Amino acid sequence: MLDGVSLRFDDVHSLVLIGPSGGGKSTLLRVMAGLLNPEEGSLEINGEPVNFDESSLRKHRRTIGVVFQSYNLFPHLTALENITLPLEKVHTILPAEARETAMQSLCRFRLESHAGKRPAELSGGQQQRIAIARAIAIKPRLLLFDEPTSALDPEMTGEVLDVIEELKDEGRDFILVTHEMGFAKIAADQIAFLADGKIVESGPGAQLFGSPQSVQCRDFLARILKY
Repeated sequence: MLDGVSLRFDDVHSLVLIGPSGGGKSTLLRVMAGLLNPEEGSLEINGEPVNFDESSLRKHRRTIGVVFQSYNLFPHLTALENITLPLEKVHTILPAEARETAMQSLCRFRLESHAGKRPAELSGGQQQRIAIARAIAIKPRLLLFDEPTSALDPEMTGEVLDVIEELKDEGRDFILVTHEMGFAKIAADQIAFLADGKIVESGPGAQLFGSPQSVQCRDFLARILKY
C-alpha cells in the first residue's frame, strides 16, 4: 500500500528502491509498470503522463520491461519461445523477425546455447538472465527489476547483478528494488528509501548510506548491514 508517494528526479538513469519488506517498493513498481492502478495521483515517465484507462495502459505496458523475482517464465516453453511469445502476441512482430530478435537477445547475454532448453533444465541464474533478455527484446524505454536476485544463491546472484551492471554501463534507464545494499551503492544514480508506503528520504548512494537523515533509514541500514 502506498501513502501519498511523491518523487521527482531529473537526469537520473538508474533509481534503486530500498526499505523494509511491505514498505511499498513492489507496489510502486507495479504502478509504474501499469499493472496496478492508483486510487489517486498521477505518473509521468520522461515527462510523458501515464493514463490509467485500459487502452492507454496497454500501450504503456508495451514500452516497459519488467523482471520479477520469480522469473515468470512459461515452464512448457523453451528459452527462445519465452522471448518470441510476447514479441509475436503483444507486439505483433512476425515469427521470423521475432525469432531473430530473440536470438540476438539471447546472444547478448551469452545464452544462445540454452535457446532450446525449458526453464526446468536451467539454473536459477540462467532463468533470470533469460527473463532479462525477454525484457530487453521488446526495446523498452524503461526497465523495472523487482528483487531479481532474491531467489538466487550468492553465485547466481553475482551473475544477474553483472548483467544489470552491464545494462547500466550501456546507459539503460531502470528502476531496481533490491536488498543487495553493496550493489545498490554502485548501481544507483539515486536511491529512495521507502517505509510504511512512503518515501522517507532519497539521495545519491554516498549521501544516503553515509549520513541518512531519518531515524527509520538509519535503523534499517544498521540492521541490514550489521553482518
